[in-house]
Amino acid sequence: MVDRGASSPSLPDDWPAHPDPILALNRMGSFDWDLDSGQFHMDARAHDIFDLRPDEYDGNPASLAVRVPPAEGIRLDELVSQAIKDGSENYGAYFRMRLRDGTLRWTHTQGYIRRDETGRPRRIVGIVRDATEELSDLAARSDTSALDDARREQTNVVQLTTAALAHARTVHDVIDVLKDTHGLTHLGATSLVMGLVEAGRIRLIAEGPEGSFVPGTLVTRLDEPYPMSEVVRTLTPRFIESPEEFAGGYPVLWPHLSDLRITSAAYLPLIVQARPIGAMGLLYSDRRGFTQEDRNILVALGSSIAQSLQRAMFYEQEKDIAQGLQQAMLPRTIPSVHGADVAVRYRAATIGGSQGRDIGGDWYDLIPLPGGTPSGGGRVGAVIGDVQGHDTHAAAVMGQLRIVLKAYAAEGHTPATVMARASVFLHELDTDRFATCLYAEVDLTTGVVQVVRAGHIDPLLRGLDGTCRRVPVPGGLPLGLSAEFGSLDYPVGTVELDPGHTLLLCTDGLVEQPGTDLDDGMRALTALIAAGPDDVRKLADRLIEVAEERGGDDDVALLLLRRRGPDSPQAGNRLQQHVAPGDPEALREARHMIRTAVRTWGAEDRSDEIELVADELITNALMHTEGAAIVTLRVLTGTDHRLRVEVEDSSSALPRRREAGESGVSGRGLLLVELLTDAWGVEARGGGKCVWCEFVVP
Repeated sequence: MVDRGASSPSLPDDWPAHPDPILALNRMGSFDWDLDSGQFHMDARAHDIFDLRPDEYDGNPASLAVRVPPAEGIRLDELVSQAIKDGSENYGAYFRMRLRDGTLRWTHTQGYIRRDETGRPRRIVGIVRDATEELSDLAARSDTSALDDARREQTNVVQLTTAALAHARTVHDVIDVLKDTHGLTHLGATSLVMGLVEAGRIRLIAEGPEGSFVPGTLVTRLDEPYPMSEVVRTLTPRFIESPEEFAGGYPVLWPHLSDLRITSAAYLPLIVQARPIGAMGLLYSDRRGFTQEDRNILVALGSSIAQSLQRAMFYEQEKDIAQGLQQAMLPRTIPSVHGADVAVRYRAATIGGSQGRDIGGDWYDLIPLPGGTPSGGGRVGAVIGDVQGHDTHAAAVMGQLRIVLKAYAAEGHTPATVMARASVFLHELDTDRFATCLYAEVDLTTGVVQVVRAGHIDPLLRGLDGTCRRVPVPGGLPLGLSAEFGSLDYPVGTVELDPGHTLLLCTDGLVEQPGTDLDDGMRALTALIAAGPDDVRKLADRLIEVAEERGGDDDVALLLLRRRGPDSPQAGNRLQQHVAPGDPEALREARHMIRTAVRTWGAEDRSDEIELVADELITNALMHTEGAAIVTLRVLTGTDHRLRVEVEDSSSALPRRREAGESGVSGRGLLLVELLTDAWGVEARGGGKCVWCEFVVP
């Protein structure tokens, strides 16, 4: 029973009601429930019926849960709530309570609902009595009926759970269904554990409630004395029907479960195609033993969960492969450009409301062109594109198209020729996909930008004063379609990119919103850019944050290029070192490079800080990622001189601050970076990231 009352208002003058002596003579107890305060007073006879001593009851109706089984309590709560809602004056019900010795006894209660002049219920006065003798002839039939109801309820729970599992896409979704929907709590389970078989071991993926984790069980061998290991080895369910059986069969595990007051448990192997993929355990604190019907229902539930887990695992494997393919197809790094600040971002789509990411065909690229180099300025090509579809085929086509377009541009062809040849290439591929694309050839010396557009949205231009406008560019058909229809004419538009101005290229996932047309989306985007920060990296982060908040079923690719003015920082000296994991010699060479650069560039006053932070970033990249690290040092000159340290790795996971304990030896990395540097941040670099920091030096 639940507490419906508020916290301690004044009680009625005649509360509690005095029981009539005739009630006691008829072996009836009385109660007075003040709905305003929540106090539930019982007389001595009612205490006897509930098998409670006075010192075991505090006047809170929730305390009666020790005697009223959860299913009975829910039924009584629903009955009382319905009577109050319907305006009824009274109610009555039979229910079972569990006595101190664990046996069940039929009990009857009847309540009279008192209301005020407005009709609001204020108080319930009633009686409770032992109905054992009254129902002695009907007890067997009642138990059978209740058992049938319980079986129907359990069967219904299995059906509801199976239906919910049909919509689960990931392993996390499966766990959420079991923990948070109609599932296992309605079967009365106190605790749930689940593990998956991986490389001859069981890895725990779910446990509850909070605080029930058993140390040492996160990863266990199949030969260890645990019930999940046993059911995986034998492919047979294990039903534990008493605490004594649990303690005797699993003495290593049982002491860790004593606080949960477990009375029985069911451990089920999760089997797909005669192969165990994991195991699940349901632990109970209010039942002993399992009927054959109980066992059949739980085995059926385990089979349904196993099938759902298998589907989820296949989905996650496909998604990992697809994301790996897409990351491999996107540019590994974006070259630094003398005379410009560049930021690129990519956000995968969220399909069907799932928290998982889906593969797509959006891409960006920055291409050094003949007549200029990444570090020497001159001319660069900026590309943004979107291949039709959200699957591995779209990612594969995107990768081929990106490489071909980059090759045509690097050969020195005009923008129109680059686009036309890319369209012919896509048409000749064995695919039915088309792609939209925008290619901008930027001369950073003159500021002249030549733009060609193949069915893509227009670029945007942000001025020094923060104003942003859409730049209309004449365009042709999407790539692939133009070759198919014999229309390879791509007119070239010209844009003047003054010092301090920013050119923004993006895919339509950043623009299109449900219920709005493209023009409205472009106006909203220009307003967002105008109100955003001046720094291109911070602006790119802000745009992606908005896209994340909005969600959506389309990818977002983004490229920002800001032409530097004469007083803006310019890239100077540059050193780079590749550090492979497990290669101490490469790590020593990187440290030597840092010390030499700091001394040569006149930054001795901050040498300790620079070396410490650089070493921390390199160590983090090697410890927390699976690939190598690329360390770059460069000098930025402008209004002040800065030494910039960049550490690039192949992981897209962002660094996060962790609290270190008093005796902890880790967790202080980002704190050191924040304390010792003048600026620091993280940039996306294709399939990975770059953590950078800057030091103001003489």
